[in-house]
Amino acid sequence: MPAPERHLVSRIGWLRAAVLGANDGIVSTASLIVGVAAAAPQPGAIAIAGAAGLVAGAMSMAAGEYVSVSSQADTERADLARERGEQESDPTGEHAELAAIYRGRGLDVATADAVATQMMAADALGAHARDELGISEITTARPVQAALTSAATFTAGAALPLLLVFIVPQPHLVVVESIAALLFLAVLGAIGARIGGANMMRAVVRVTFWGALALAITAGIGRLVGTAV
Repeated sequence: MPAPERHLVSRIGWLRAAVLGANDGIVSTASLIVGVAAAAPQPGAIAIAGAAGLVAGAMSMAAGEYVSVSSQADTERADLARERGEQESDPTGEHAELAAIYRGRGLDVATADAVATQMMAADALGAHARDELGISEITTARPVQAALTSAATFTAGAALPLLLVFIVPQPHLVVVESIAALLFLAVLGAIGARIGGANMMRAVVRVTFWGALALAITAGIGRLVGTAV
């Protein structure tokens, strides 16, 4: 038997949630801290704002991912239920539909018909799920996994900029926080690209650009609000 191959696409479910959570944790928390610090409040207020942003963000990520991925799972279940009903009411038509899919992929008529027959005999619903609906083990929605992954990685990402509030003196916090957040994002982009087998430089540039934009905007708003108040 040939050795089983391990493809990077099998990581796409948890990797997407993990990168999104960590990236959002760094960007949103660091931007919040920079915005509040730019308004020059008391150090305690900055720490409270950062901690509140961490907790609220983690819960928001968990809830958002769970609701979003649950909606995907509901759609998948509805499609599978509809497909199951169609197979029970019109097995001949479903066989012809599956054979047409295989012909469209390059098989001749006889081979496509034989493959469709064997696939439906083994697992008719699974064959249609994969080849007609595009639902497979890799792409199947997992709401709990997505929610927990996003919440945990958001917390880990947000903890890094929040820690700086207790280490860096307030007069230097905006500059140090901004530089550190961009470094954190660059490392995250490189790690995510490495795990996913993507181009590391492209990922680093992409994530640091949007992070820098968020930091600049919130710092500007904080400065304007602080001056006005």
